[in-house]
Amino acid sequence: MKQKLIFTNLVGKALDDLVAEAGNPQVVIVADTNTAVFVLPLLKADSKAAADAKVITVKSGDSNKNLEELTSLWKHLSELEAGRSTIVVNLGGGVVSDMAGFAAATFKRGMKCINIPTTVLAAVDASVGGKTGINFNGFKNQIGAFYEPDAAIISTIFFNTLPPQQILSGYAEMLKHGLLEDRETLGRLLGFSPVRPVLDVAGLLPLIEASVGVKVRIVETDLTEQGIRKALNLGHTIGHAFESFAYSHKSPVPHGYAIAWGIVAELVLSHMMLGFPSDVLHNFASYVRENFDAFDITCDDYPALIAAMRQDKKNRDADSINFTLLEDVGKPHIDQTADPDHIKAALDIYRDLMGIA
Repeated sequence: MKQKLIFTNLVGKALDDLVAEAGNPQVVIVADTNTAVFVLPLLKADSKAAADAKVITVKSGDSNKNLEELTSLWKHLSELEAGRSTIVVNLGGGVVSDMAGFAAATFKRGMKCINIPTTVLAAVDASVGGKTGINFNGFKNQIGAFYEPDAAIISTIFFNTLPPQQILSGYAEMLKHGLLEDRETLGRLLGFSPVRPVLDVAGLLPLIEASVGVKVRIVETDLTEQGIRKALNLGHTIGHAFESFAYSHKSPVPHGYAIAWGIVAELVLSHMMLGFPSDVLHNFASYVRENFDAFDITCDDYPALIAAMRQDKKNRDADSINFTLLEDVGKPHIDQTADPDHIKAALDIYRDLMGIA
C-alpha cells in the first residue's frame, strides 16, 4: 500500500511538508459547499500551500456525487491547466474523497492526490484504501476506479463542529472494522458513546487509528478486491439497498446509518447460515437500535429491496446476491450467496430486533 497515513492535529504543517517533498507543484483544493465555508479558512490560515492553492467547490451531499458534478470538476481542472504533477487536495467527507479521487484518477490519466477528511466516516473509510467513484442511474458507486491517494492526513480537529448524525455515520464503519478484527476491539467500540454527552475527541482518536489499521491491513493484501478485501463489504449489500430505497422515496438516509442497519440484517443472515453467535448479534443490534434508531420497513418493501440488492456491483451474476458474512467476530466468509427466501427471513428478524412493528 503506497498511501502515506499521517495522524496529527497539525494538519497545515503536514500538508506543507508533503507539498514541499513533492517539489512545491501546483496545488488544487477540492472542497464542498460546507467545508469551503467552515474548514477551508482554518486550513488556509495554517498552511502556506493551502493559502496559495486554487480552489474548486463542489456541491455537498451524496445526491451530488454524480456524472454532472464530476464533469464540472474535470472542466475546472482543465481550466486551471492542472497536470499530472498537480496535487489535488480533497478536503471534505466521503463525497469529496470519492468523486475528487475519481477525478484525480482519470484526469490526464492520473494525478497526485492527498485526502484531508473532515468527517469521521471519511477518516475511517473513504479517505483510505483507494476506492473512488460516483453514483449512476440511481445506484451507489456504479462508476469508479481503484486509485490510492499519495497520502491521507487524519485528524480530529475538524470533528468538534460535526452534528451527532455525521459522527455516528462514521462510527458505523468503525463498528464494522471491530466485527472483522476481534472481540476485544469490538468490545471497546460498543463500550464507547461517540455522541453523548459530548464528543470525546481524545477517546475517539485512538479508536479511529485502530480502525484505520484494520482496513489498511486488509487493503494491503488485496487492493483491487479480488479476495479478502471483500470482507470490508460486511453490511453493504443490504445497507446499500436500504440507502437506494430511501433515496428512491426521496427520504435519503446517511450512509453510515444504512450500513449499521445493513450489518444487523447481515449478522442475522450470518447466524442463519454460519452460526454467528446470537449473544453478539443481540448486543450489536441493541447498540445500533439505541444509537441509530431503525430503518422502518414492512414486508411489502422486500421486493424493492431485493431488486436493489440484485443491482449490487459485488454480485457475480444476475441470479445471485453476494454477501460477506461472519462465522464469528474476526472470522469473515466472503462470496456468500443467499436466496430471496433467506433474505426475507433475515429482514423479518431484523425488524424484530430493531423494534419495528
